[in-house]
Amino acid sequence: MSVSRDDFSIAFRSALLQRGGAQKFSVLSLIFLALLIFFLDVYGVKFTKPVRGFINDVVYRITYLASTPTRIFPQVGDNISSFLNVKKENERLKAEIEKYKSLELNVEFLTDENKNLQNILETEYFNKNLSNILLAKVLVDKNSPFLKSVIINKGTRAGVLKGMPVTKDNYLVGRVVETNYLSSRVLLLNDLNSRIPVTLDQGAQAILSGSGSKNPILEYLPEDYEIISDINVFASGKDGIFAPGTPIGKTNNEGLIELFVDPNQLSFVTVNLNIQNKGKL
Repeated sequence: MSVSRDDFSIAFRSALLQRGGAQKFSVLSLIFLALLIFFLDVYGVKFTKPVRGFINDVVYRITYLASTPTRIFPQVGDNISSFLNVKKENERLKAEIEKYKSLELNVEFLTDENKNLQNILETEYFNKNLSNILLAKVLVDKNSPFLKSVIINKGTRAGVLKGMPVTKDNYLVGRVVETNYLSSRVLLLNDLNSRIPVTLDQGAQAILSGSGSKNPILEYLPEDYEIISDINVFASGKDGIFAPGTPIGKTNNEGLIELFVDPNQLSFVTVNLNIQNKGKL
């Protein structure tokens, strides 16, 4: 029985499709193809040069594409790292700016405070015995609907005694009613418990009484005395505590006393250590 050409072709393809045969065929095919290209190139066949150029172009392109991740990802990593460093540096600079802003505000506050102290010193100490004047800082403002007093940072250690007058810019603001070793309480002129003998620039005598509000009132005025606006009020000194002629305020259209010093705006005050009757309220 003869074997037809078709049967032989089928058998040959089946053999090539087997694993071992397929690998040998592939290796042999590659070797044959390489030798063919080599001899064609050696003997200078014309069409090999453009073919080789085309193959080189393809290989170069594939190599370039294959190396793209190795070129891109390090650059991306460097960019991310640089961005994080810039962000961190930006945050640090912001913190530094806020720090310097805080320092600038502190310097501005201290400068304003220093100016206030200079103004007080120039006003209070002019032509006065410095040993009788004590500068004090207001620590606490005990402000309630009726009671008006402040706590200052000077006490018996600095020579402060009960009853001593307290002024600001030569204007009377109150008197010491309680002393501690390092602090004292000052009763302000607008406190309900404040009573001070005063004289008006027209010569009339009265009592300045605190009303619990911002403006004290005048009591025990002469009969038929008409209160008009802009009458100056001074301490009379009859109590032996306040120096006579110490300015306090002036009258307004409602008959109330507008104090020359706002009792709600006290930062620094001065205590007069030289009073005639020390310890008297």
